[in-house]
Amino acid sequence: MEQEKLAVEKQLLAYVNTHGSIKDTYSYALTLGLDHALVVGVVKSLWVDAFLTIDELSTSFYVLSEEALGFLKNGSPEYQLFSAIPAGGINKAALEAAVGAATFKVGQGACMKNKWIRMDKATGIISRNVEQVNDDVTTLLKNVQAVNGDVAQVTKADADNLKRRKLLTLQVRKSLRVGKGVNFALQRKRQAAGLNKEMLDNESWKTETFKPYNFNTMGMPVGGGHLHPLMKVRAEFRRVLMDMGFQEMPTSRFVESSFWNFDSLFQPQSHPARDAHDTFFLTTPASANSVPEEYYEKVRDMHENGGHGSIGHGRGAFTREESFKNILRTHTTAISAQMLYKLANQTGGFKPQKYFSIDRVFRNESMDATHLAEFHQVEGVVADYDLSLGDLIGVISSFFKKIGITQMRFKPAYNPYTEPSMEIFAYHPDLKRWTEIGNSGVFRPEMLLPMGLPENVRVIAWGLSLERPTMIKYRLNNIRDLFGHKVDLEQTRTAKLFRVPEPVEEATA
Repeated sequence: MEQEKLAVEKQLLAYVNTHGSIKDTYSYALTLGLDHALVVGVVKSLWVDAFLTIDELSTSFYVLSEEALGFLKNGSPEYQLFSAIPAGGINKAALEAAVGAATFKVGQGACMKNKWIRMDKATGIISRNVEQVNDDVTTLLKNVQAVNGDVAQVTKADADNLKRRKLLTLQVRKSLRVGKGVNFALQRKRQAAGLNKEMLDNESWKTETFKPYNFNTMGMPVGGGHLHPLMKVRAEFRRVLMDMGFQEMPTSRFVESSFWNFDSLFQPQSHPARDAHDTFFLTTPASANSVPEEYYEKVRDMHENGGHGSIGHGRGAFTREESFKNILRTHTTAISAQMLYKLANQTGGFKPQKYFSIDRVFRNESMDATHLAEFHQVEGVVADYDLSLGDLIGVISSFFKKIGITQMRFKPAYNPYTEPSMEIFAYHPDLKRWTEIGNSGVFRPEMLLPMGLPENVRVIAWGLSLERPTMIKYRLNNIRDLFGHKVDLEQTRTAKLFRVPEPVEEATA
């Protein structure tokens, strides 16, 4: 394409040099068999560098419709109908059969209007009123076609008549008149738009000609950024959790070792969740550099031999190779485990803490209207002495009330690292049914004791996705309308800030 432009440019400059100007770029392109749009593009490019001057031209012309082209071939419907009537007249049904229903319908009206024919109402016979007629409509269309659509050859009355019959349309063609500019030359050396590395390397910038900068031009208006609906809900959740006294955990690292993501949570290395069908494994780097060695041995011993009432997962069920595999974290509980380990080994001993996180996690799942391969997890963790299931229900109920969910139920469940465990259900006002919104439980001693936490310290935790409540809030049925390349940017701009309603009902267990 660039070579073609250069060839047209060279040809055009030579033409202007010889003839002094181009009166009309359309005629010029038509004569030389060139694409008019390409010629205009080259001319405007030369005009920017003052090689040429340009004046805009506007030419109006008529274009015949498909129906009009049919008239040129077969005659107008009225002429066809008149020609089909014999000297003695013809029955209406026979005439319609002879010329066709469509031609008869249009032609009869035009013939009657022109008083070319008459019809005997008693007999239904259609006869000629005159001996012969001229097909003026077709003749006029031939004249329009012959002069290549020149408006001057068609009177306004005739043109209006043809346009009413949808035989003619008026079109406007834009073209340019071209003359020599102040920098005119037979060959153009393109000015550089800016300095680049290649110019610096070969020092060609010293002799290069650069385009002048116009420092007086205004830039494009800059629109303000807009908070994504998902982030609006996230900001409100953060505010609620901070109001409840929770401290945010650092969750900026997406890659974790299998040790922190699975082993530290007492999740067996043979668990199906570690399969490639559920988890994204890294190839580079495939393995973590290190984990706390003393803690690693305690975790390994708990997995293989158990303790504190647990029989573990059996000898040989734990390998260093599996522990050190790098993955995209499947839950932010990997961060919770690290925070609890630091809490157990901090200077001054254990002190009760409340942690939360809201960040992205990754699962190797098939994408559909409600699932993506990545989503945001909201997690809350409370570590204190002698906590119970009642404390867990109370904290969860308080949190969900603050985000506007008041009708709740809890159902016993199983998790590898919590016992007891509960699924959290809420009543969906739009769907009119109970919907699972999260999971919760009390972390198992097999997970906490290797960290070095006191035996009477309990840790309660719960989690939910950020996407599901956001979809409910903004009435979205497909998660890909919320998160990903299909997001409606206008909706992002106009989405209202998320505000939770006041609670009106008590939670029930």
